[in-house]
Amino acid sequence: MQSFIDRKAVRRRIRYRIRKKISGSAGRPRVAVFRSQKHIYAQAVDDDLGRTLAHVSSQDTTVVGQGAKSWDREAAKLVGTAIAEKLKASGIETVVFDRGGNIFQGRVKALADAMREAGLKL
Repeated sequence: MQSFIDRKAVRRRIRYRIRKKISGSAGRPRVAVFRSQKHIYAQAVDDDLGRTLAHVSSQDTTVVGQGAKSWDREAAKLVGTAIAEKLKASGIETVVFDRGGNIFQGRVKALADAMREAGLKL
């Protein structure tokens, strides 16, 4: 008999293991990524103060208005570009990337690559 693997618990353990090692500051915030079935979310967090500096999701009007579906890589690229523009407008050039326990491929990788192309250093 095959045992049941609780994938949510596995991802939670990975996420906590990542968060023990990285943290963001005001000069170099942590960009946390959350990926659901339909949407992708990114937020820049200053962990010292516990404040969110910028946030963008595939539900925002700036992303939806560009014609990309909310669940594909194009939307993730638009989210990455939008968060990079917001951070650069705030004077932030380097960030720490927190993949949130997700595998670094597909939409998560597309978001990170778009942030790099927009001029941020990860």
